[in-house]
Amino acid sequence: ADIPVIPDLEEVQEEDLAMQVAAPPSVQVNRVLTYQDLDKDLMKYAAFQTLDGEVDLKLLTKVLAPEHELREDDDRWDWDHLFTEVSSELVTEWDLGQSERED
Repeated sequence: ADIPVIPDLEEVQEEDLAMQVAAPPSVQVNRVLTYQDLDKDLMKYAAFQTLDGEVDLKLLTKVLAPEHELREDDDRWDWDHLFTEVSSELVTEWDLGQSERED
């Protein structure tokens, strides 16, 4: 009953294939457009100035905020500091609400 069995070659090959990982597919990555490219395209192409051929978007494109107005500096968030700041604002608002009810 305890006689060792020599495995078949097919069984060994199936086990080897089960342990292999397929190579990931290769995908061509296109260049991501910058804000400047998008702004140039918006002003250059008339197709972007109407929606469905009916809605005129020229007024909207004139009042869109420029990129430099939208950029913000990256701020580091510290959980303890943020939690303390928000909780103190909530307590302040709650205290003001309580004092207004008492008056």
